[in-house]
Amino acid sequence: MTAEKWTIQTINNKGPFLALARFLFWGAGLLLLPLAGCTSFVITPAIKPVVENMNRQDDIQLVCEGAPAFLLMIDSLIAADPADKVLLKSGAQTYSAYATVVAECGRGERAALLSAKGMRYGMALLKKERLLALGLNCPDKDFSRLLQNVSRSHVDSLFWGGYAWATWIGFQQGAAAAMADLPKVELIMKRVVELDESFYNGGAHIFLGVYNAMRPVMFGGNPELSKNHFERALLLSRRRYLPIMVAYARFYARMVFERDLYEQLLREVIDFDMERAPEFTLANTVAQKQAAEMLAVIDEYF
Repeated sequence: MTAEKWTIQTINNKGPFLALARFLFWGAGLLLLPLAGCTSFVITPAIKPVVENMNRQDDIQLVCEGAPAFLLMIDSLIAADPADKVLLKSGAQTYSAYATVVAECGRGERAALLSAKGMRYGMALLKKERLLALGLNCPDKDFSRLLQNVSRSHVDSLFWGGYAWATWIGFQQGAAAAMADLPKVELIMKRVVELDESFYNGGAHIFLGVYNAMRPVMFGGNPELSKNHFERALLLSRRRYLPIMVAYARFYARMVFERDLYEQLLREVIDFDMERAPEFTLANTVAQKQAAEMLAVIDEYF
């Protein structure tokens, strides 16, 4: 079986690649993220308190009901100023994140559409980086060379643009054109690690942990490298960001049949005291729900 056929088959069977988007960042509570800056003194006071409050919610359904209104507000702001990088970043974050958790809201059929809009905002964000604007369609080797010229000051655009791109790929059901983009996302995340590995709780490490675990070794997978990335993300996040442990258990521990590690990680998630990380309450609430579901079927995998 070729690498392409293997990937398409696993996606169509709800295999690891489809879950890449869902487990990599879904729970990262990325539904509504703090804005790094703002285009005016009006937008920051209006949005930031809402964002911070939503991330501290433990009522998933309440967030599900409120998120669409927030997405419409982001759309309106971008429509008024489509060239603003901060707004594009917010659009890439919120749409891609909502796509990965929308199944929790009982609306899983909307995931592909939501991820497509997130990807459009993410690509627009990447194109704002002059060095990358002409390189997105270049061969991977040339794209890698261009990435070396991107500085640390642009790591947020790089990461969130790559995140939105990866999320969209994850919902394309193995389409060849989408799969051909995946190596560029890997290159982006590797560059993020080089520039600032701690960015968003080691988010690039999480991506690379999943990416190296989900593929068989004969197709480029590397379990040991996957483990290293997950361990690094746990260290950088001080083990307060529970989606990392859920992804670590699902992709690495399950793949290498390490039942003890699998159980240890998931029990740590379930036993976590939410007061230790109130800013991640939403993310961690979803992670605890997933951990309980995974533990309930542990005997099916080990």
